[in-house]
Amino acid sequence: MPVVLDRETILHDAWYRLPAHAGVEVLPWGLLDFRLVLNHGAVFGIGQGSRMTFILFTIAATTAALLLFARGTRASMRLAHCAIALILAGGLGNLFDRMQYGAVRDFMYMLPGWNLPLGWQWPGCETSEVFPWIFNVADMSLLAGMALFIWGSWNADKVAAQTSKHAA
Repeated sequence: MPVVLDRETILHDAWYRLPAHAGVEVLPWGLLDFRLVLNHGAVFGIGQGSRMTFILFTIAATTAALLLFARGTRASMRLAHCAIALILAGGLGNLFDRMQYGAVRDFMYMLPGWNLPLGWQWPGCETSEVFPWIFNVADMSLLAGMALFIWGSWNADKVAAQTSKHAA
């Protein structure tokens, strides 16, 4: 007799009943641990519990990025293409998690146990850790893509200004 498994029950057990764990040290000296957490918010845990808002925002941002790629770039703009590809990859990765699991699966924990000097804390955090946020590869892709796009835009303006100076 075939066994029919309830997909939601499996996902519920697998992702929402995570056993308590301290994480796995990946790099020595407390540089990086892997610690699986479910993030129901945005980057750095902002806006917990707004799943549908983040799904709609991600779909809108993905559409905007695709339009920017199609209509706002030329074939020679390779840096912009790389930046948009990174942004799309990160956004779609987190969108998949959010739609499939109801939350984004974050696992990279940098500098666990490293504390800010003098007992300082980040605003809105109850810890004095140097980097208390746990993130994933999609988050890194998003942030790298945005930084690359901003840097490329700034650099393009600078080059255009120098070119117009020399032409005059």
